[in-house]
Amino acid sequence: MLEPKQQAHIDLLVERYPKLDVCRQSIEDAYLMLVDCYEHGGKLLVAGNGGSAADSEHIAGELMKRFEKPRPVPEKFAEKLVEVDPELGPGLAKNLEQSLMAIPLVAHEALTTAYINDVDGLGVFAQQLYGFGRPGDVFLGISTSGNSKNVINATVVARADGIKVIGLTGAKGGKLAEVADVAIKAPETETYKIQECHLPIYHCLCLMLEDHFFGE
Repeated sequence: MLEPKQQAHIDLLVERYPKLDVCRQSIEDAYLMLVDCYEHGGKLLVAGNGGSAADSEHIAGELMKRFEKPRPVPEKFAEKLVEVDPELGPGLAKNLEQSLMAIPLVAHEALTTAYINDVDGLGVFAQQLYGFGRPGDVFLGISTSGNSKNVINATVVARADGIKVIGLTGAKGGKLAEVADVAIKAPETETYKIQECHLPIYHCLCLMLEDHFFGE
């Protein structure tokens, strides 16, 4: 069961985008999976192609720093910064923010282009997931069709390595929805319309996570 403040975020999402009511349960399930991941020291790894690649970086940006709420570092760490460097430490203690670790697999150009050039273009996310991922992490694969081969290949590595899979897709779901532990299927079939649904969905998840870990 969700806490009232997390439920309120989903209620507001559905109020603003009524068609997303069909995603309510899957959003809740994805949120609970991510909370469990972060509470046990895990991280989120995200991948997609084209507009979904941009969404991958967008999601990481919302989780790695403040979204809506301040996230000051713990007092003990702030004191340690000042102890290590009395000149620079106070500014860092004031400005650093706590993160929910999220790695966009689309952001490592040297690694990805080397693997594509030397080995296999369709295995690039799988290679990164194998390198970065650990049991207990979560892989969020974004594919409007649900059939992006490089994303599907990454899910095979995830499942072999004890990494949970969330699929963010369109209404048809595709292969990604079949193999994901949780599939959030935006109720559209045209690519741009699916992408227009994806942004408020992942914003909602980020707001819920921030409220849980950094809310009062």
